[in-house]
Amino acid sequence: MTSFPHDTAGEPDPLRALDLERLRRRTSMKWRTYPEDVLPLWVAEMDVPLAPPIVRALTDVLALGDTGYPVGTAYAEALAGFAARRWGWDGIAVERTAVVPDVMLGVVEMIGLVTQPGDPVIVNPPVYPPFFTFVAHMGRRVVEVPLGADLRLDPAALEEAFARATADGGRAAYLLCSPHNPTGTVHTAAELAAVAELAERHGVRVVADEIHAPLVAPGVTFVPYLSVPGADRGLSLMSASKGWNLPGLKAALALAGPGAAADLARMPEEVGHGASHLGVIAHTAALREATGWLDALLLGLQANRRLLAELLAEHLPQIRVHPAEATYLAWLDCRALGLGDDPAQVFLDRGRVALTAGPPFGTGGAGHVRLNLATSPDILTEGVRRMAVAVK
Repeated sequence: MTSFPHDTAGEPDPLRALDLERLRRRTSMKWRTYPEDVLPLWVAEMDVPLAPPIVRALTDVLALGDTGYPVGTAYAEALAGFAARRWGWDGIAVERTAVVPDVMLGVVEMIGLVTQPGDPVIVNPPVYPPFFTFVAHMGRRVVEVPLGADLRLDPAALEEAFARATADGGRAAYLLCSPHNPTGTVHTAAELAAVAELAERHGVRVVADEIHAPLVAPGVTFVPYLSVPGADRGLSLMSASKGWNLPGLKAALALAGPGAAADLARMPEEVGHGASHLGVIAHTAALREATGWLDALLLGLQANRRLLAELLAEHLPQIRVHPAEATYLAWLDCRALGLGDDPAQVFLDRGRVALTAGPPFGTGGAGHVRLNLATSPDILTEGVRRMAVAVK
């Protein structure tokens, strides 16, 4: 697969559109969890205006009073077209897709289809904290296989875990984060093919959370898990939620490889009722009509990655930042600062800047924080300044 061309003609950087005063009028989690003197650079919400094609689509349906239940395959068709244009992948078959309320609830449903209570679910920490909480809540056993020292997948460790998990002939699943949250790592085609081969050899079912797929940096290639050889029995969850800042408009898609079609068909119909009709419309519009807006965003995020590296080098050189290839998240190693396992609490208490604490990401999270850089350069600069104040 080849990396996509960027087309930002006439599209301004959405990260520079909103000032702090306007952002503080928002009522979502990012802006209302902490007091007003705290600068929030934590949860996965972007400080951007909604892409105009999405606004138009929602305005039109609201004017019609079209606020009923979702139906049809428009969302799946839009994702198939986006995947073909963006990733050179024509492997999304609409008949092997299903609408689900959001990616994590879709993950729960997919794991429920291929495992039983008590079965192991393998994850790669440091990884998105809900991987632990959702899996535990559904009565499965979390098995950690940490990323390697280079923060990439460790094939040898995965093979050992897969073999151990299925040694007694039992079921097991592997919950793959692709691109990886919090490190921003984009798994290569070779890495994913190795995963598929190991999973097939040991009878482990792969469920891939690919919610950050639209957010790869310019020049970087995203490879859908279901596109690699041997992934026929895989399941994937995708959404426009992260790429276009739509978490409040609930809708995602579950995708099945050819060998997993029967599994997806067993998902109860009522699961799809949890998706929002407005969410389906918004996500469809994003994938079909708002790719220019997305490209402008990706260039802005790349500029912010460079800015963050410069700011840390100047003000907090002890912090090591992992060079991310995707997402709008930065994984910061703060251990050299001597702030203990949870530096985020120190930055909050002393600097009044909110970051996401590292320990809930599992093994490898202690002494780290996750910073959301999907904001304006001015706010990002102020955030690092506050972090520096906190350690003086």
